[in-house]
Amino acid sequence: SAESKLRQGITTYLSGEGGSPAPQSFETQSTPLIIDGDTVRWRTYAEYFAIMERFGIPINVVHNVGLTQVRRVVLGEGDVQPTAAQLEEMKTLVRQAMEDGAVGTSTSLIYPPAVYASTEELIELTRVAGEYGGVYFTHMRNESHAVLEAIREAITIGEAAGVPVHIYHLKAAGQDNWPLMTEALALIDSARAGGMDVTADIYPYIRNGIGLGSFLHPRHYAEGTDAFLAMLSDSELRGRLRQEVESTSDWENWYRHVGMDWNNVLIVATSDSVDPNVINRSIVGAAEVLGTDPWNAFFDLVQAGGVSVNPQSMNEEQKWQALRADFVMIDTDASPVNPATTASSHPRAFGAFPRVIAKYVREDSVLTLEDAVRRMSSLAAHRLGLYTRGVVAPGMIADLVVFDEGELRDEADFGADAMQYALGVDYLLVNGTLVIDDGQLMESRPGRLLKRTGSR
Repeated sequence: SAESKLRQGITTYLSGEGGSPAPQSFETQSTPLIIDGDTVRWRTYAEYFAIMERFGIPINVVHNVGLTQVRRVVLGEGDVQPTAAQLEEMKTLVRQAMEDGAVGTSTSLIYPPAVYASTEELIELTRVAGEYGGVYFTHMRNESHAVLEAIREAITIGEAAGVPVHIYHLKAAGQDNWPLMTEALALIDSARAGGMDVTADIYPYIRNGIGLGSFLHPRHYAEGTDAFLAMLSDSELRGRLRQEVESTSDWENWYRHVGMDWNNVLIVATSDSVDPNVINRSIVGAAEVLGTDPWNAFFDLVQAGGVSVNPQSMNEEQKWQALRADFVMIDTDASPVNPATTASSHPRAFGAFPRVIAKYVREDSVLTLEDAVRRMSSLAAHRLGLYTRGVVAPGMIADLVVFDEGELRDEADFGADAMQYALGVDYLLVNGTLVIDDGQLMESRPGRLLKRTGSR
């Protein structure tokens, strides 16, 4: 179900941020997907799309090819550089994905193993996408003290590969870095003035979402995540890691971004091996549940794996600044979330789009209603090459939302109320078919896999 998105009035979403459903190998898909009771496997986007079309989807989905996923298939999880032959194999996988219908490449450069990819590797792979009119989408290498350098790298990749650039969830994380948003927007403006096609998106929250393991330096995962986590019980290693986290700032140090305060890190998901009572608590609160101190609770949770957190790392001013830039659109930075199978979530998965109208249009008057709608519709559609969608006009495809401007609002909040559906969407049509009718969710699945124009 995509109800978490449909209730926001969303008809189409872009899937993939470094990771992507394809390509796959036996190693990367050792645990197959189960859909409606059927076990399914695939290797390519063509195979994946055929499966999705067989089962049907309630929402339109656009896909890019994640360069993290390409790296995993060819190189695995470690800190290694591709040989010439391996790079050619990676380029072949990108080419196949683009021919199958992907709209571009994507990266998530703060996470292993993507963090080990060189700029040149990313250029070479994205250049292939450029042959098909693709876009380079990036969760940049840094979103804090080095955000300007990260933007420059993204622009360099786009220029060298001959493709437009889109920056995922633009931010300046950490209080010391909040003023950098002004410079970040100016840098993008300068590139655009020089003829470079660069856009960005934001979500309307001052907490981000991240894996708890990212609070440790990425070099520790160089031999693979499993190998590192196996050593993490060692108290001396924990002591050295704590000292590094508390005393260094030349990397994406999320502990510093939250003011070096574990109270500012909210747990929203864990693996099955972790006491579920830690969910919706801070690391400090989790330590109380686990009967230990916050630092050992942190290491225990990292070692367990699968722990997602919402750190409070941003301020409202930078959101206002970004929303005043014409090239910034809105995102949820979340896949569809089913409350029946999920313990908690970032509220953006349920409320990002209505929140823009409720907060930044009605409450704060940062945007007009028309401009807010533009950032959620035509601006995003055109970025994805969907020129027959995103505008209400004769001949356009009927992806339409009918809402009450005064009633549309987000209900989800951090903590126990994170998975509350938004209110105010009265009618929603996907490809001309009602999926919400007078506020009621329908069982129809009219969504389509929207493939790059000219793909097979």
